[in-house]
Amino acid sequence: MPTASNDGVSLYYDRAGEGESVVFVPEAGLGGWLWGWQHAAVAGPHEVVVWDLRGTGRSDAPPGPDDLETLVADLEAVLADCDIRKAHLVGCGLGGAIALAAARTSSRVETLSLFGTAARGSEFDLEPLFAPPDDPDALRRSLETGLSADFLEAQPDVLDGIVEWRADGDADREGWDAQVTALQGFDATEWLVEVTQPTQVVYGTADELVAPAAGRDLARGLPRGEFTGLKGAGHLAFIERSRTVNDLLLGFLEDQTTDDA
Repeated sequence: MPTASNDGVSLYYDRAGEGESVVFVPEAGLGGWLWGWQHAAVAGPHEVVVWDLRGTGRSDAPPGPDDLETLVADLEAVLADCDIRKAHLVGCGLGGAIALAAARTSSRVETLSLFGTAARGSEFDLEPLFAPPDDPDALRRSLETGLSADFLEAQPDVLDGIVEWRADGDADREGWDAQVTALQGFDATEWLVEVTQPTQVVYGTADELVAPAAGRDLARGLPRGEFTGLKGAGHLAFIERSRTVNDLLLGFLEDQTTDDA
């Protein structure tokens, strides 16, 4: 089982494919299952790394609270363990904030793709997405805040699968609380101009956990930021609009590779 270590904390990751490295950073409390739809599409032309935040899945769960600097250092440890010199980071929510902060301080970040991410911690309302991993009914109900009603009605089999994956890989209450604490006091508005990497900010227009307007503000504040809205999709838009998102990701990565050639 591949793991990296940061200050004695073991961090599990999965690595597959070859080519330029794409590293996925999950939402608070959610396991690596979150990026399964993108993993299948991206791992062909690219190397893909998916890791579990501390307190989630097969990573260690040290006592919290966590701070954003520690989570960024965890990401740096994973990149170093994989010997990745340049990474295209893809993050959602808290994962997006981690990726954004890493882009400011690390020389290893090539591009950013941020889903449901804002420049201020006060813009995030992630609590409705939490549910105890041992309570299938609560897990199912909590997904109503992350996915649109249309998707939930049309894809009941997918919903069943997500509930099983969450039961196996999500954080418990203690792990969740430790992670979301890292967003307290987070405010990137003063240093967004320092994040010069090409960045796409993608939102479901029906996101109930982080308002799309916050995503537009984030994109406007970044020197090379672009905003894309996915009409009617929720916070986890990359699940319910996976084909569209995969095309966006692959096209964005291709454009950057072409620009660098």
